[in-house]
Amino acid sequence: MSTGVRRRMGVEERRQQLIGVALELFSSRSPDEVSIDEIASAAGISRPLVYHYFPGKLSLYEAALRRASDELAGRFVEPREGPLGDRLLRVMRRFFDFVEDHGPGFSALMRGGPAVGSSTTNALIDSVRQAAYVQILSHLRVEDPPARLELVIRSWISLAEATALIWLDGRRIPRAELEAQLVHDFAALAAVSAAHDDEMSMLLRHMLKDEPPDGPFNDLIARLIELAS
Repeated sequence: MSTGVRRRMGVEERRQQLIGVALELFSSRSPDEVSIDEIASAAGISRPLVYHYFPGKLSLYEAALRRASDELAGRFVEPREGPLGDRLLRVMRRFFDFVEDHGPGFSALMRGGPAVGSSTTNALIDSVRQAAYVQILSHLRVEDPPARLELVIRSWISLAEATALIWLDGRRIPRAELEAQLVHDFAALAAVSAAHDDEMSMLLRHMLKDEPPDGPFNDLIARLIELAS
């Protein structure tokens, strides 16, 4: 019988392990409820050794948020192929996958947590929002967005965040319905803006011209026509 020998980790490898452990714990419970002792126990090391790699829970939380923000930003990356409505629906599914997997941590970040308000955390949140904004512009094939389009996209990103937080509080609406509703919301925001601006009107026509009859955008149009009849 052979006995296992614990492999000694390098500094960066240990840091990444601790970040991963912390992120997993922060994803299942609010960061305020997770102690350094729990993180140390889950990582299989002593409490003093955690402090050897991170000066405190706040710095470890920020490191975990950095990894999570990179992952969340990646959820908005989608090949520019096929109808826009279908692409946005796939993005929303991946976004809600993240929200569901990291619910308490996501909620703590957006509503208030141990690192909220710090310059590091605010920069991470802003970086995710900016990454989402750039991706949507890419899908619309717009390099120099007019002011109304920027307002539409940034308002929609804020709406997606708020919707996710409300959904986490009880999950009273089926997730798939909210994903489709958010895609409808994007089209609706663009349509309202188009009603006030010729440039947005042209952009909306371009968005809709390749949409299939059974796509999310035309589904919204059909629903609105039915309501008006």
